[in-house]
Amino acid sequence: MSTSEKQRQQQAELHKKLWDMANDLRGQMDASEFKDYILGLIFYRYLSEKVEARASKLLKEDDMTFAEAWADAEYNESLQEYLIDELGYIIPPEYLFSTFIAEIERGEKSEFDIETLQEGVKAIEASTMGKESQEDFENLFDDMDLNSSRLGRTVKARSTLIAKVLVGIAGIPFLQDDVEIDILGDAYEYMISQFAANAGKKAGEFYTPQQVSKILAKIVTAGKEEIRDVYDGTCGSGSLLLRVGREAKVYNYYGQEKVSTTYNLARMNMLLHDVPYQRFDIKNADTLEEPQHLGQTFEAIVANPPYSAKWSADAKFQDDERFSNYAKLAPKSKADFAFVQHFIHHLDEKGTFAVVLPHGVLFRGAAEGVIRKYLIEDKNYLDAVIGLPANIFFGTSIPTCILVFKKCRKHDDNVIFIDASSEFEKGKNQNHLSDEHVEKIVATYLSRETIDKYAYAATLDEIRENDYNLNIPRYVDTFEEEEPVDLDEVAKQLEAIDAEIAKVDEELAAYFKELGV
Repeated sequence: MSTSEKQRQQQAELHKKLWDMANDLRGQMDASEFKDYILGLIFYRYLSEKVEARASKLLKEDDMTFAEAWADAEYNESLQEYLIDELGYIIPPEYLFSTFIAEIERGEKSEFDIETLQEGVKAIEASTMGKESQEDFENLFDDMDLNSSRLGRTVKARSTLIAKVLVGIAGIPFLQDDVEIDILGDAYEYMISQFAANAGKKAGEFYTPQQVSKILAKIVTAGKEEIRDVYDGTCGSGSLLLRVGREAKVYNYYGQEKVSTTYNLARMNMLLHDVPYQRFDIKNADTLEEPQHLGQTFEAIVANPPYSAKWSADAKFQDDERFSNYAKLAPKSKADFAFVQHFIHHLDEKGTFAVVLPHGVLFRGAAEGVIRKYLIEDKNYLDAVIGLPANIFFGTSIPTCILVFKKCRKHDDNVIFIDASSEFEKGKNQNHLSDEHVEKIVATYLSRETIDKYAYAATLDEIRENDYNLNIPRYVDTFEEEEPVDLDEVAKQLEAIDAEIAKVDEELAAYFKELGV
């Protein structure tokens, strides 16, 4: 069995374990609630084992356990200092994930108490107070309410249920058959995707399907092995940011997220993927109304903002440097271009920005038409328009597109249009892009070759002639001619049908005659 096959098998086993755990909670609450517990406890295990591993390494020469050193006044202070400096937080030995599992396994002698787990959660946050890492850990577990009556009416009932989930999480292996995968990171993304599939429209706020993320990431990192920084101002769970890190070495991650729950997911996701707190800066605020990274530009920008969201479009934004050069603000009812303007403002001169948007941005008129013309005619920033299949996002079946922008374009005399809308694998709930589909899209973007019924590099004059309407069928002809109808053949088929009907009529008449009807 190849390494990739082993990885897929290992991941499939992992996914089954995770969904079995979810089913333990399914009767208690809906998916949007129990995700907070499973993902929160996966994260707690990760933080706990990180502390144990680091403490063990620090104390190896002293031949002491973490618990022994913690109880020793001489060691305690310096140990805390080391852990805070390197990890940004501390979990005392009595609150370690492994301690809870040991208590559960002892059964009758010592029962696990959910209130002690709650103390452990509070201890993590308390350990960061006043430290450089405080903002990155503050309120991280707010959505995992261990006192909720939905877990059980009594402390004992809640403890029993959570103990079962903890044991399930403890059973996740980190290494199988010498094939190492990012177990907790993969688990995290799988659970997010599964909850998205079952959570309806709200899911789109925190999850972008991996294959779409892959397209964006490959485009913004094309030709680069290292990226100084990457930014996503509508980062959701942070999956898009992390995908960029799989395509190139990223030194710093920046993001902003309006919804506090998904903001917490993004910070957890960063830490779960071994991005230390010193290398990410994610803020919790409305990106358009309260931008948190003004004055900064980024080498790579990726985004999947909420489609056609409402925003204030307040007159004050006419003087905002993000929007002031465009003559028009995006309409109140559709903030799509407001997000585009915001991101372009933050784009480095040699950077690349790729964004997923609804098809309406390609052709809607009024203020949006003015903004679109400015980006193409005055600035020449638009580099590509890529049409995606319908029904590939959770919670919406509308077709979407990817727009790519660069301030210094290598191919500044054309825009590549790609119609990938008909190439997908049909699924039960959503359609899917295969690796081959992804590779074809990216390869076509990079080569900018004209491919019959798939891609066309349109000149700026052609776009001008179309009055800056970017609707893809104007540039990529996907029309399939129908074969001419053979009228003689149709006539023969009709004659055959008439003969068959006449035969049936005769048989029925004979049958009724025998019955004397």
